[in-house]
Amino acid sequence: MRDAFTRAATGLLDDDPRTAVVLADISADAFAPAARRHPDRVLNVGIREQLMIGVAGGLALTGLRPIAHSYAPFLVDRAYEQVKLDLDHQGVGAVLVSIGGSYDASAEGRTHMSPGDVALLDTAGQWTVHVPGHADEVGPLLRAAAAHDHPVYLRLGARANRGLPGDAVSGRLVTVRRGSGGAPVVVAVGPMLDPVLAAVDGQDVTVAYTNTPRPFDVTGLRMLVDQAAPVVVLVEPYLAGTSSHLVGEALADRPYRLLALGVGRRELHRYGSPADHDRWHGLDPAGLRRSISRFITP
Repeated sequence: MRDAFTRAATGLLDDDPRTAVVLADISADAFAPAARRHPDRVLNVGIREQLMIGVAGGLALTGLRPIAHSYAPFLVDRAYEQVKLDLDHQGVGAVLVSIGGSYDASAEGRTHMSPGDVALLDTAGQWTVHVPGHADEVGPLLRAAAAHDHPVYLRLGARANRGLPGDAVSGRLVTVRRGSGGAPVVVAVGPMLDPVLAAVDGQDVTVAYTNTPRPFDVTGLRMLVDQAAPVVVLVEPYLAGTSSHLVGEALADRPYRLLALGVGRRELHRYGSPADHDRWHGLDPAGLRRSISRFITP
């Protein structure tokens, strides 16, 4: 996904004079050829993530469309005050593109983990959030984000689903597998689709996919629940329960049951691999199967 982002952003720099890229050393080598062609629109501020967002806000005020890029804990957690003031408060947008969200960079320790990035942006303005589940979604999502001026967060992951379940940029829930009329609905966000499909193999459930949890496809969820049991399992690759309030708003006029799965709130104080963390948080297929089966079994 990171390579797909670099290619797409480089193409935008070449084709659209409104595009600018702001870096804080991360991926500077990958953008070096583009920086030589566009030295006024590829800016590396060094290891100063707060300045990166401030510069992005300034570029947006001049009419450019800035793309700021770094690891999620540096781009969102560390620079949150600048996101709040230099972007939201000034009424300008940027495209924030992260890597390493949750625990993709777990070998680097807690400094490189950010399971709460999407939840943190929920406390800011009305951000569009894309969580692609496949590298082929990255380019279309980035190009769509560059075509307007609203705030967008593009959260790239190190792992991906095997295939593309639907239109990359529609923002709608895509039904990947349909259960019987009374089957529970399992919503998988981004790269959680393949683990979910493995977890529910042989079970009577409807599986839906989205790479755009903000804005959440409220209409699509209501349609799915109207055709099934009022039982929803939400599986997100970041902090568990991040989108629970949106499911609640979507189904506020009816009784429903919700199980929200994601990264746990307790810090594990462990390094390990991303696969280790999946297992520890119950987000591997075996852990998901245990949780989902207990919840949907009468």
